[in-house]
Amino acid sequence: MTNFLDDTNKYVHKALKFSGLSEDLSNKIIICNSTYTVRFGVRLRGKIFTFEGWRSVHSEHMEPTKGGIRFDLNTNSEEVEALAALMSYKCAIINVPFGGSKGGLKINPADWEKRELEKITRRFAQELIKRDLISPSMNVPAPDIGSSSREMAWIADEYRRIHPSDINGAACVTGKPPNKNGLPGREEATGRGVQFIVREFFKNPDLLRRVKLDENLSTKSMIVQGIGNVGYHLSKFLTQDDQVNLIGISEYNGGIYNEDGIDVEHAKKYFTKHKSFNNYPKATFIKDSSLLLKRKCDILIPAARENVITEKNAEDISAKLIVEAANGPISYKGNQILNRKKIFVIPDILANGGGVAVSYFEWVKNIRHIRFGRLEKRRNQFQLNTLIEAIEQMTGKSMPVKYKENFLKGIEEIDLVRSGLDDMMIDGFQEVKKAYISNDKISDFRTAAYLVAIEKIAMAYDSIGL
Repeated sequence: MTNFLDDTNKYVHKALKFSGLSEDLSNKIIICNSTYTVRFGVRLRGKIFTFEGWRSVHSEHMEPTKGGIRFDLNTNSEEVEALAALMSYKCAIINVPFGGSKGGLKINPADWEKRELEKITRRFAQELIKRDLISPSMNVPAPDIGSSSREMAWIADEYRRIHPSDINGAACVTGKPPNKNGLPGREEATGRGVQFIVREFFKNPDLLRRVKLDENLSTKSMIVQGIGNVGYHLSKFLTQDDQVNLIGISEYNGGIYNEDGIDVEHAKKYFTKHKSFNNYPKATFIKDSSLLLKRKCDILIPAARENVITEKNAEDISAKLIVEAANGPISYKGNQILNRKKIFVIPDILANGGGVAVSYFEWVKNIRHIRFGRLEKRRNQFQLNTLIEAIEQMTGKSMPVKYKENFLKGIEEIDLVRSGLDDMMIDGFQEVKKAYISNDKISDFRTAAYLVAIEKIAMAYDSIGL
């Protein structure tokens, strides 16, 4: 059986061969600093239920540490440690000044009513808060599988109750609703980040030649595995903004396929309502959704869980480019096979960093206590209006209405968030690309990404005298 944590460490060891780091520093970077197990009781339905959860801190080379909390019946301490490690590496790559952390609660949210889930979430939060495992200055959670902005609002409120005098308390979690100190664009952030990475890849002719693709995204076909928050948003953005042809969607209980294209909005509404794609009217239903991963396409994007591509099916993958929107969707052995087949993989620690990037923006906003753009918006509008009037006076012509409206509407907070995210994803991509092309012995983009991450973490440790 594939072990997520072992595979993650194998990727690190492979990258370490290309670094000059000492063995002891390398071990320090790899090993998870701490994992806390908490077990707590909650009285529900007339009896006491005991729940188990974890919070792992992989690296404190930067603080606070950052990472989501997943609510999942299949989660365990090793998975949480692996996810915490990935958070350290992805923060380093895109220059988010956080260390890596992660949390998990062994629960199926669907088994509980909303009021029960709130009670469970608040009790879990209490256990973490009193250990400083939720804190704006030390450890900042976010949503993950099974949790959302709703749960983050509950946790933030619980922190406020325990620490009512902490003026920065709203920054104790990110991914909150916008009307509860959250940030517009956080929910879409991971999917939007994947879109920016795909776009950036297709702006690099030297990489495109390796996969025998041209730069025109509108002629490319795509299959997405998972239609949750990340899969839905990346599919929406790539199909609507870039005209990529979505031909397949794979889910745990079946998938759909249509060579002429799938309307992701329609498909998402159908799946949300019926909990299945069975009898979906606008595409062919495929009961064994794993078969969709093997279908011919230009871009394959696993956006659900870890270990969906392993040595058992990697040989049958026929996509030219794989973008890991999920954490750890390709096992180490599966990755070796894909490398041999020369299938280009953009790894999770680069591709899905959009979530933590926008979480960083939200954290900064909460610490600053003022929304982005508040001080400059009207001033910028005045300056642009003055510029338009000057141009019209000098030319004797009126500026076309559509351009004038775009100028004068001003920059909204969501525009600044997306701009900052785009900048961080592009910078991260280009740093990894530089490491990739500068050493002929580095055979894949994943190894280059890990090399960039561990060298940045090593420099951070060195600067504090370790």
